[in-house]
Amino acid sequence: MTTSRSGRRAILRAAGLFGAALPLGGMAVYPRIAPREPGLPLGFDASAICRASTGSPPATVPGERRELKLTWNANAVCTVGVPVAEQTGIFERHNLKVELINFGGTTDQLLEAIATGKADAGVGMALRWLKPLESGFDVKFTSAIHGGCLRLFSAPNSAFATLESLRGQTIGVPDMAGPDKNFFSILLAQKGIDPTRDVTWRQFPADLLGAALQRGEVRAFSLSDPLGYVIQKRDRLHEISNNLTGDWASRACCVLGVRGNLIRRDRPAARALTAALLEAQDWVVANPAEAARIFAPYARAPVPDLEEMIRAHTHHHHPVGAGLRWEIARYTEELKLVQVMRPNTDPTRFSERVFADVLS
Repeated sequence: MTTSRSGRRAILRAAGLFGAALPLGGMAVYPRIAPREPGLPLGFDASAICRASTGSPPATVPGERRELKLTWNANAVCTVGVPVAEQTGIFERHNLKVELINFGGTTDQLLEAIATGKADAGVGMALRWLKPLESGFDVKFTSAIHGGCLRLFSAPNSAFATLESLRGQTIGVPDMAGPDKNFFSILLAQKGIDPTRDVTWRQFPADLLGAALQRGEVRAFSLSDPLGYVIQKRDRLHEISNNLTGDWASRACCVLGVRGNLIRRDRPAARALTAALLEAQDWVVANPAEAARIFAPYARAPVPDLEEMIRAHTHHHHPVGAGLRWEIARYTEELKLVQVMRPNTDPTRFSERVFADVLS
């Protein structure tokens, strides 16, 4: 199945501690899409799947203002809720003083920084974080943030316009352990294509992936916004697939992870941070143009283009509680399918270990 950027919008309408790395609504809240029940792990309440915030819990941190350190990727437009929370006063209203740390190291380094107290929390990609968390880092997911920031491109008018056509071909990625490689490996496996044997993955610097496609070194490549959008628009690329198709339209991809020790010792602070970022996501949905202007200093893209990217992501979808735990378990099952997670990892137990419901 092929999906263009306009198709993504149609889907929505219908339903170090420094540096940076490249990972990835309208004026009214979009309708929520209930996840499908087949494959639901045992012990999960299907009625609770989409209990995403539609108006975040009020600030619940009394007394002295908490000072927290939050890591994020300032080059990824999908993290727009972070500067929105800072610049619109949302953090302050939740009695928080948040220091933003633009993290450009590896995911293991990031999770170690959070787990050891160099940072208190971080925003990142679930499909990148789950494997390192399998090793036991003391970091808990408290909320999803949004969905829809992973995309796969091929050349215009190419014979390689579908996932099925990529059997035996080379696919370019900016990171061999990245969430996009993991995600499209899952999609290929679901099409009966072994992502470890039937395709070749080749790593390139993110800004050279378009050139690699033009030279025929790869037949397709994955890349997130804003650079993915810029290259697609410049080269008129075909979008083979993304994580807003089918079942994926009702899934989150970006999550908030909080230091386990902070949750145990100062749960109200973890609650306030989670509630603030949920409120920021709802603000982004209601004010996409202004959110684009807030994010513009961090991106080399015009504000109208940033607004289109923000509208294409599902910032209205940010499950907490049982809904988030279910999505974590589903991703764990799928990462086992493509041999990323260990075969003996139990998805339900693992999701319970890396999750904390700080809002209840």
